[in-house]
Amino acid sequence: MTGRRILISGASIAGPALAHWLHVYGMTSVVVERHDGIRPGGQTVDLRGAGRTVARRMGIEDAVRAASTGEDGVAFVDARDRVKAAFAAEAFGGEGLVAESEILRGELARLLHGCTRVHTEYVFGDRITAVDDRDDEVRVSFAHGPDRAFDLVVAADGIGSTTRGLVFGTEARVVPLGLYMSYLTIPRAASDGSWARWHNGPGGRVVALRPDNLGTTRALMSFLCPPRGYERLPVGEQKELLRRVFDGVGWEAPRVLRALDAADEFYLELVGQVHAPRWSRGRVALVGDAGYCASPISGMGTSLALVGAYVLAGELAAHASHRDAFRSYERIMRPYVAQAQHLPPFVPRVAHPRSRFGIGVLNALLATAANPALHRIARRVLTPPAEKIDLPDYARLRPR
Repeated sequence: MTGRRILISGASIAGPALAHWLHVYGMTSVVVERHDGIRPGGQTVDLRGAGRTVARRMGIEDAVRAASTGEDGVAFVDARDRVKAAFAAEAFGGEGLVAESEILRGELARLLHGCTRVHTEYVFGDRITAVDDRDDEVRVSFAHGPDRAFDLVVAADGIGSTTRGLVFGTEARVVPLGLYMSYLTIPRAASDGSWARWHNGPGGRVVALRPDNLGTTRALMSFLCPPRGYERLPVGEQKELLRRVFDGVGWEAPRVLRALDAADEFYLELVGQVHAPRWSRGRVALVGDAGYCASPISGMGTSLALVGAYVLAGELAAHASHRDAFRSYERIMRPYVAQAQHLPPFVPRVAHPRSRFGIGVLNALLATAANPALHRIARRVLTPPAEKIDLPDYARLRPR
């Protein structure tokens, strides 16, 4: 596959990571991103298990650690900010509710872009509008730029991938989990330390605050709700929705709601998973959230993106036929993805109790799980399966 030209849709995590590995194996990639540049900000993401191993093989592990948010752990607090349970970042071998390697999504995307832009063409402010898969090439149309031809196309543009829709139609399903989640950046306050704080309010509502390394605080608000199209509302209407939903929650919720108007980095999503019966069709493949989003509550999104990009590029380097490469990529990744998407029973409802009694029960269970003597049992529920893959070693495939 050396010398092949590959178009990648999406410049968040999986896309630039794939561009890195394709370059390593002598292939050329073009990354198209609908935003005008690398999107800044975003919430904290975890680097775990095999994802951390891939980062080490990329040579970026030290840079990721240097850009860490410095989060020391997560505390579950009541309305008076009293700690009911707490888990340090090093608990469960650094692979628990908070991982030892925590970095803002935007910082990781910036890092990956920085180490690939020398050899990769990035096209910002554009998107794929049509894909014509032919026997010997893929002709791609764009919203703004001229049509271009590539050997392969890879969709790495997230859970709502428009590229996936163009090629796979409704074959790949987004399965909602009955939870809406919103993210925003707010000014840092004296009450914000180096620990994340999580507060459960009645009615299945959660407010969480997490430290970052940029002098601000990352806020999260989530609430149980069946799909109602809120993710498609204009931003102003989404903010009004949150004011209604979180009215009366208490704790730091009023502070977060006051910050909504000035919050530029705001996002609301319907939490779900992508279930696709296959990850390739012809000369087009899926990677990361576009193919197998496990949802933010899995704790596996970044690891799946990095590992998926690593395996896909390696298999393309190992096979002369893209069809064989895609089949092998899926064979290796399917079990890893299946484990990541297999959430504990009653998730996300168990973390969003509707009654005050339920909140008390949850806090008691978490306090029990936080006991170091019970970590061996608790880690089965609280630790994502980030290491459960036998990563191939593709070093022999690098051009000499």
